[in-house]
Amino acid sequence: MTESTAKKPSRIQLRNRKRIMDAALDVFSQHGYRGATLDQIADAAGMSKPNLIYYFDGKEAIHVALLNALMEKWLAPLAEMGPEGEPLEEMLGYIRRKMEMSRAYPRESRLFANEILQGAPRMRPHLESRLKPLFDEKSALVRGWMDQGRLARSDPAQLILTIWAITQHYADFDAQVRVLVPGEAEGWTAANAHVEAMFRNLLTPKDTGS
Repeated sequence: MTESTAKKPSRIQLRNRKRIMDAALDVFSQHGYRGATLDQIADAAGMSKPNLIYYFDGKEAIHVALLNALMEKWLAPLAEMGPEGEPLEEMLGYIRRKMEMSRAYPRESRLFANEILQGAPRMRPHLESRLKPLFDEKSALVRGWMDQGRLARSDPAQLILTIWAITQHYADFDAQVRVLVPGEAEGWTAANAHVEAMFRNLLTPKDTGS
């Protein structure tokens, strides 16, 4: 049986697919695509390898299914940033959502990072057809706010990339952060306060009237 089937999957089949994908997320986020094996995924899912292959054709099919699901989640915070809000609060709200994603979805962030580090062989179509248009749209929105003097001037595209670099660091380098800044709750409170203060200072228009 392959991923596609004419029959509607049963509740047990849906549950087992979710079980496999959750186990695969652990394995891929730890070992990357190249280091992960079907045996590792089957062990993590608590099922036999033949049973796993009943639901997915192979390792790549599982990885692609995870990336497809991840892209929806990954685009949502940026898509929510809209022209109707106050620019500084729209930007800070986006940054808060990105920080929350790093806190809540570290495995997904590492899965994405590992795919990009390998040259995005399975995700490139998504990057080109979905992320790039959204990135260009939001860069243009930010540029418009800057042209209106409602945000401090900078390069909008580089600004968004910098937001990604800083916020996703807390997920992708989670093990290092936990050693350097012990105390998970206190660490996240301090991280959120620091990142927001830094971007608020960067984005707030400077008074040039005197």
